[in-house]
Amino acid sequence: MDSPVFKIGLPPIARVDARLFILGSLPGDASLGARQYYAHRTNQFWRLLGGVLREPLDELAYEARLERLARRRIGLWDVIASAERRGSLDQAIRLAEHNAIEGLLRDFPQVRAVAFNGAMAAKAGRKMIGAPPPGVQLLDLPSSSAANTIAFAAKARAWASLAPFVAA
Repeated sequence: MDSPVFKIGLPPIARVDARLFILGSLPGDASLGARQYYAHRTNQFWRLLGGVLREPLDELAYEARLERLARRRIGLWDVIASAERRGSLDQAIRLAEHNAIEGLLRDFPQVRAVAFNGAMAAKAGRKMIGAPPPGVQLLDLPSSSAANTIAFAAKARAWASLAPFVAA
């Protein structure tokens, strides 16, 4: 059996006036290889967020996707900065080092919501942020990973909770 590989995540992507941050756990191998958030073709992230924004994000080139997120004041990051992991599943993460998520609300003072993409991101992220200040909501979303077998329609209903936090 292969030994775990040390993996380093991606930097945050956000404008200083971001109102919504979506935090994952640690990018999978396809994303790390491409140096792009949610690059695996079966990950439903861009389709789910596109549904919230009413834009076909999954049909756009990566740079165009990021431009749309910036315009809508949405930031992307992960709770884990680096870890040992064999493959791409969250369950395989070992020896995780976390990003400075606790400073997110200080560094981005216009944030009104932090959404966690999946259970691992929510568990670690909520612990690091603690009690959010008034006017900031923490939202737990079902993972956009294809490994999460919840029906797409159910995921989309949960992700619709992001709509109040995206700029038109």
